[in-house]
Amino acid sequence: MRIVRIVAVALFILAVAALAGVGRPEAVRSAEEDPAPSQPRTITVNGTASLTAVPDRATFSFGVDARGQTASAALAEGARLMERVVAALKRAGVDAKDIQTQNLSLYPQTSSDGRHIEGYAANASVSVRLANLDRAGPLVDAAVGAGATSVHGPSLERSDADELQNQALAEAVADARVKAEALAEVAGGSLGEILSIAEGAGSTPPIPYGARAETLAADVTVEPGTQEIQASVTVTFELTS
Repeated sequence: MRIVRIVAVALFILAVAALAGVGRPEAVRSAEEDPAPSQPRTITVNGTASLTAVPDRATFSFGVDARGQTASAALAEGARLMERVVAALKRAGVDAKDIQTQNLSLYPQTSSDGRHIEGYAANASVSVRLANLDRAGPLVDAAVGAGATSVHGPSLERSDADELQNQALAEAVADARVKAEALAEVAGGSLGEILSIAEGAGSTPPIPYGARAETLAADVTVEPGTQEIQASVTVTFELTS
């Protein structure tokens, strides 16, 4: 009889547990994963913008060539010639902070058969930033008159290029919004928040110009022309119903 009572109690406990599972179905589903949240609908577009500006700054490069029987002699002669050029540039009104050493090279000069070193050649150059384009002619004339044997430039640019680039980026985002609004209307929705912005390739290319020293004179003029500052972005918007 004792065994029968134990079995009856066990069956009663199992029945209660089963009823509890029926009354609380969430307990049965506790091992199931919650459904993933639905992904928002989005629209991704590219926006572009381009600004036109007149360059207001120029950079020139002036170089000298020197020869010597020894490496040290060639370097010393190159340094002497460059000192003369730099002094002439300063007298022409260029600030010291706008003059920067650009290049210095030394190489041997060999005989026609290439077996013997007959001397050394040294080259040196400085870059000069010029804020007043009207001073380009006198600047070149001063450098050449002081011994510069090569002239490269001007490379034209804007002094406020960073600010203009930021403005172009802002206009590119506005262009992207206009495109996205048109697409949202076709899709029967409206634009929500911006979810992401990626900057594309932008450019503010300098305008180069090259010439040899002997072709330039004091009356040379620099025509700045115009410069294109471009920006592009990829923007993803939320699409709401």
